[in-house]
Amino acid sequence: MFFLGFDIGSSSVKVSLVNAESGNCTASAFYPKQEMPIIAKQIGWAEQEPEEWWKNLKIALSEVLNSAQINVKEISAIGISYQMHGLVCIDKNKNVLRPAIIWCDSRATHIGNKAFHELGEEKCLSHFLNSPGNFTASKLRWIQENEPEIYEKIHKIMLPGDYIAMKLSGEVQTTISGLSEGILWDFKKGEPAQSLLDHYGIDSSLLADIVPTFGTQCKISEQAAKELGLHPNITISYRAGDQPNNALSLNVLNPGEIATTAGTSGVVYGVTDEIKYDPLSRVNTFAHVNYTKQQNRLGVLLCINGTGIMNSWLRKNICPSATYDEMNQLSETVAIGSDGLSVLPFGNGAERVLQNKNVNASIVGLSLTKHSTNHLIRATHEGIAFAFHYGMEIMRTIGINPSVIRAGKANMFLSPIFRTTLASISGSTIEFYNTDGSVGAARGAGIGIGYYKTTEEAFASLQKIAVIEPDIQNKEKYHEAYQRWKLALENGILSV
Repeated sequence: MFFLGFDIGSSSVKVSLVNAESGNCTASAFYPKQEMPIIAKQIGWAEQEPEEWWKNLKIALSEVLNSAQINVKEISAIGISYQMHGLVCIDKNKNVLRPAIIWCDSRATHIGNKAFHELGEEKCLSHFLNSPGNFTASKLRWIQENEPEIYEKIHKIMLPGDYIAMKLSGEVQTTISGLSEGILWDFKKGEPAQSLLDHYGIDSSLLADIVPTFGTQCKISEQAAKELGLHPNITISYRAGDQPNNALSLNVLNPGEIATTAGTSGVVYGVTDEIKYDPLSRVNTFAHVNYTKQQNRLGVLLCINGTGIMNSWLRKNICPSATYDEMNQLSETVAIGSDGLSVLPFGNGAERVLQNKNVNASIVGLSLTKHSTNHLIRATHEGIAFAFHYGMEIMRTIGINPSVIRAGKANMFLSPIFRTTLASISGSTIEFYNTDGSVGAARGAGIGIGYYKTTEEAFASLQKIAVIEPDIQNKEKYHEAYQRWKLALENGILSV
């Protein structure tokens, strides 16, 4: 028996095939091999065509099936992980009406901030656990105000993973976890956020039907099975946003456990069983994958938009002939603190951790006679780690205290400078495990159909592959560099 995991990112779509009995990944692939384009018609906008996700999924799946050479009748379940906070709008014929407004799009920030004040900050925080901010509900309100001809045609709205599930099954569905990430769930009432919908003038009938995060959600249709080269009636038994799913992938399910990622964006995600929220909504609280009305499991999420995308920009524009590995080697020739050079990596839309300000990225303290490309690479990797720590300081004020954080050894964590700086400045030990989002989604599918009776059974094959301890010897040097970086942030771009 095998399980498929689909991870629908904004950079690529990854597919993994997991052997149910061993829990190990049999084959995996991603597509496109270069980063997926993001449509930005105006500064602060970010859109993608949902059909591109589907096309990329088909190509990656084909590569996996060709590599694995298994009988597709042995595939029993599918799990879906997806980029959070996106908005897909369809008409009655299930046709997409416009490009998806994705997670890093900033156009609706002012709408959410206005609702936060008009509805009352305490009401929003106690019911939704967040400001409506720049999340899915506010993006829909933007369409209502600015594209009324499209809004009138909307039959249902979905998150990116719901769209993929619809393409697989023909069913239009979502989850409580998904609604919560769009600020469309009222935790106090245990139902969709009617007060916010009423404030925005949005009919609740636009929301998709709710299904459990784990369980038989729907079946793959004969049409999709034929298109994908799969057997019909495979069960879709799990779906979750990429960050709750990353936590699941790392077996982070209980209060006090912490997961992190550093892909296009960077995230630190802590699980709690208490209602905890930042009064300024700089870090955000959503329903975790194992949240139910009977079991309070919440994920407190710190998101830094400009993480891997900052490193990618650096490679494309400053080091076009270098690989990421070569960049990592160049950065290690420079001392801690980059000789006074600081990089503020906030150039990918409005940053929640900065109260939804769209401040753009900055290079501070550049000396034309002292600093080289190597300095800029190190300062970028340090700056991304410092941005993480800046947000983690906020998380600590609401009781999330990371001493050990779990991660997959991928993306920015492949940079020795980034991972050592993060461990040293935060005082947290970083543990790396042999997993990723698509593998986690596949294991989630196994939980969803009941093949795995417990999460311990599902993650029996999860292995710790490396540990990064804080560099105690150079603690003061890291803290001096961080304080200079923080001063540049708070007295520079945040004071404007």
